[in-house]
Amino acid sequence: MHRSALIVAAGAVAVLVAGCSSDSSDTTAATTNSAASTTGSAASTAQQPLDLSRFGALPEVPTAEASTTTCAYPDASPAIKDNTPPAVDGVSTVGTVDVAITTTQGPIELTLDRTEAPCTVNSFTSLAAQNYFDDTPCHRLTTSPGLQVLQCGDPSGLGSRGPGYEYANEYPTTAYPAGDPGASQPVVYPRGTVAMANAGPDTNGSQFFLVYADSVLPPQYTVFGTISEQGLTTLDTVAAAGVSTPGGDGAPNAEVTLQTVTSS
Repeated sequence: MHRSALIVAAGAVAVLVAGCSSDSSDTTAATTNSAASTTGSAASTAQQPLDLSRFGALPEVPTAEASTTTCAYPDASPAIKDNTPPAVDGVSTVGTVDVAITTTQGPIELTLDRTEAPCTVNSFTSLAAQNYFDDTPCHRLTTSPGLQVLQCGDPSGLGSRGPGYEYANEYPTTAYPAGDPGASQPVVYPRGTVAMANAGPDTNGSQFFLVYADSVLPPQYTVFGTISEQGLTTLDTVAAAGVSTPGGDGAPNAEVTLQTVTSS
């Protein structure tokens, strides 16, 4: 068992946020060290903005070598909700998939990109087709400068469980040659990005995060799509309500439940 984490490097400041995993039984409580002071509510005192010019951008998406690929989804800890792992052969690397999410706070539409992350899109759409995400909470909102995301995808609501399998990182990790130090240097994940949280390299499961403001992370979190403007409006409303605990990191005050997640 292990705890998953999102690590944000901002100069000498590291923000450690418990994330998501397919095989951790730890709770979602996180230790957060931040240069900015927050109160964890909509009435939080003003935080100093992060100078994003200090950080690089995500790399170019590599061109797919073939129109299909093979994926691997090895077993992890028992699934928190019954599902069948996705197909592994003939997974498309071409085109996009539209996803419509209805939530208790409003709609969130996604466009998933198979070229960026075919195995991730394959897993996400498989789980969506099995109603894995339906009626599940988004357990964590982060409002600290440099990490502003809503995290979802664990049916238990604990932020530490997953679908019973794990799989490898994809873009942007795969855009760096083996041993390239750039793969560990923080870059900006721009507003509107959809990415996977993990417990370390190649431990992706079902939990994902929605970036509602530019955030800084090492390129070790698979990017697999974008959020619609309507979806960002929903996320802005959730973010404005703040979090339930001090520190700008915790359950959102405006509770978010994924009611339905469907792809087309």
